[in-house]
Parts: sequence; structure tokens; C-alpha cells
Amino acid sequence: MLTVNPAKRITANEALKHPWICQRERVASTLHRQETVDCLKKFNARRKLKGAILTTMLATRNFSSRSIMAKKGEGSQVKESTDSSTTLEDEDVKAKTSLPESSKILQVFQKRASLPSLPASITGPSAARKQEIVKITEQLIEAINTGDYETYTKYCDPHMTAFEPEALGNLIEGMDFHKFYFDNASGKNCKSLNTTILNPTVHLLGEDGACVAYIRLTQYVDKAGLAHTQQSEETRVWHKRDGKWQSVHFHRSGSASSPFTSTHK
Repeated sequence: MLTVNPAKRITANEALKHPWICQRERVASTLHRQETVDCLKKFNARRKLKGAILTTMLATRNFSSRSIMAKKGEGSQVKESTDSSTTLEDEDVKAKTSLPESSKILQVFQKRASLPSLPASITGPSAARKQEIVKITEQLIEAINTGDYETYTKYCDPHMTAFEPEALGNLIEGMDFHKFYFDNASGKNCKSLNTTILNPTVHLLGEDGACVAYIRLTQYVDKAGLAHTQQSEETRVWHKRDGKWQSVHFHRSGSASSPFTSTHK
């Protein structure tokens, strides 16, 4: 009825006789239902295909994981059964000639995983310098413990700066402030003492500079024979001049009211 050409256009009576009109409860619903069924079939097919693909991928991954675990178990048994490096090398040569390329790659990763990894702080080329910083820090603390002010000044720059509880938040510069404790308190409030440096961490600041942070644990026995333990967190900055390391700054946390103040200089 919507055809532009009047000769081909159907009349109203012919339109009423069309199955879509006179049998609309049967024809139209059947056609629409069939289209719906076709769409559902396509949807189910895609869903089943997706499920099959996911199942295949999961099974492949599980199989690969089991294969790797089995190969790792075999590799560990071979290593446990060998008692010398020569025997291990001989077996490695045999394995390389008989196993495929993928197994060779797996063996390389197994060998790397079996080697213990050392901390970077002791394996780098600067390990010796870091150890030197820790050593001179221990020597400086030993001079404090023994009350040896002359030795203490050898490890300190004359204009050394410091933040410490005894200064009540003020920046101290020079040696006079520290000399007071050496002259009046050092070694007079205790019978014996022992100092331990815990977890020293060294940062190298070029060729002539370094910073060390550590926890300082001090044990001492007072005049009454009572044992005490004090802890402080310290950071020291070292500078190398004329081939000698000197402390140019330090920062210490702790309590300023301690009767054993001199042990924390």
C-alpha cells in the first residue's frame, strides 16, 4: 500500500486478506519466535565456544605448571645426589646434550634460583669503604667510653656540629660543649660499660663523604652495682680530609636527663 507506483499498490481489501492481517495471531508470532530461536542458538554457540576456549587455556596452564614442578623436582634430586662440583658439571653436560632447548633454559633459571643472593651492601665495590666507616665509628665510640678526649678529637672536625638532647634542641658547633662532659662526667658514674652498634647503614656521599645511621646500645654498671641499659639512635656524617676521616656532624636521639650522659657524646 506504500508503493509509489499506483499500478502495483494493493487495495485495502487485498491488505486485509494478507496472512499477517487475517492470521496475525499465528503467522506473525511464528516468524518472530523463529527469529528469537535463531538468535538464542547463535548466543549459546558463542557462549559454549568461549567456555571451551577458557577450559582449554586453564588445562594447558595447569599442565605447564605441573611439568615445571616435575622438572624442578628432578633437578633438585640430581643436585642432592652429587657430592662434588666435578660430578655436577659432568651431569650438566650430559643434560645439555640430551634435553631440548626449553629444558636447558629451565635449568639455567633453576641454577640461578638455587644460588643464595648476598646483600648489595656487602657485594658492591664500595663494601670496603662502608666497612671502614663502621670501624672508625666504633673507634670513636670506644674513645667516648674510655674518656679519651685526645683520641676523640682526632676523629672529630674542630667545627663539628651536633644535635643532641643535652643541647635542648640547639645546634652545637665546636668541641667545647662536648669537652665539658669528658672533664666532669666521663667514666665517673659507672664501673664498667659496653657499647654495641646495631644495624649500621652506610650511605657513601662521593669519594670523600659518608653518612652512617645506627642504633647504639650501651650497657653499664653504676657505682651501686646496678646494671643499666640505654638505647639511642644516632646518625654521623663523615668527611675525608688529607686521607683521614673526621666526623663533621652527628644527630642523636635519647633522654637528656640521663646520669650517664657522657656515653652518648
